Amino acid sequence: MSNAAKQNAMEIPPAHELNADQIAYWNGPGGQHWVDRQNTQDIVLAPISEILTQRADAKPGERVLDVGCGCGATSLALAQTVGPTGHILGVDVSAAMLDRARQVAPAHLPVHFVLADATVYPFERASFDLLVSRFGVMFFAEPTRSFANLHRALRASGRLAFVCWREPRENPFFMVPLQAAYKHAPKLPQLGPEDPGPFSFASAERVGRILGEAGFHNVAAEPCNLSLDIAAGRGLEAAVQGALQIGPAARALAEQPPAVIAAATNSIREALEPFVRDQSVLLPASIWIVTASAGRK
Repeated sequence: MSNAAKQNAMEIPPAHELNADQIAYWNGPGGQHWVDRQNTQDIVLAPISEILTQRADAKPGERVLDVGCGCGATSLALAQTVGPTGHILGVDVSAAMLDRARQVAPAHLPVHFVLADATVYPFERASFDLLVSRFGVMFFAEPTRSFANLHRALRASGRLAFVCWREPRENPFFMVPLQAAYKHAPKLPQLGPEDPGPFSFASAERVGRILGEAGFHNVAAEPCNLSLDIAAGRGLEAAVQGALQIGPAARALAEQPPAVIAAATNSIREALEPFVRDQSVLLPASIWIVTASAGRK
C-alpha cells in the first residue's frame, strides 16, 4: 500500500459499526486486488460503465455523487460529461482504491474523491443533482439507512441511477470459474439473500422496498443481459489469471495450498474454453439498471 493510502486508512472518518467488516475487506487484500487490476477491470466492466453513464444522463454543470467509486472509472467518465461547470464527488471506503483514483484522474477534471462511509458521512444537504453507482451499493449492512442519508444529499429534483448484479444463476461471469474452483476447494460461507455482498440487491422487489423506505420515488429496475470479456482481449490465460485474482473463485482459493490452486487452475481453464472467441473470453452476465427520483414527479 502506498504512503498516501496508509495515511488515508489512518484518517478514515467515522463509519457505521455494522459496515466494519466490509471496510476492513476493502482496505485489505480485496481492495488491493482491484488496484492491481485497475486497468484490466476497467476494460472488463467498460460495457456496464457505458450503460450506466448513458442511463444516468448527466448534464453539463450538474453535481454528481458517485457512491463506491473505487478506482474512479465512472467518476472520470461523468466528469467529462458535466464539464468544468459541474462537479463529481467520488466516495469509497477503500483508501487504496481512492489512492489509485487520484493517480489516474487528469488534473483538469472537476472531480474530488473522499474516503468515507456513505451510510454516515455528513453530505451537504440538497447539494447534488444525481446519485450514481457501479456495483457500490450492495455492501451496506443497513441499506435503508444508507440510502436515506444519500437521499438527503440530493436536491428535490435529483435522481438516482445505479447498476447491481442479478441472481448468481443469471451470472455465469461469476459462477463458471467458481464452480470449477469448487471441484477442489471448500465452498465459501453461505450468505443470506440480504447479507451484504455482490448479490444482496439481486431481488428487484427488495431494491424497490429499500429505496421507497429511504424516500425515493418512481423506482424502476430494468434487467439487462450482456456478455463480459473476462480476458480483456488478452486471451484464455489472461482470463484464467483474472479468475484467480479477483471475484468469488479467487476468494474460494485464497488460503488453499499450491496443489489445490494448481488443480483448480486447470479446471477453470477447461471451464472457460467454451467461451473463447479469438482473444476474448465472453461470459454471460446480468444486471439491474435501477433508476429513481428524489421527489415525486
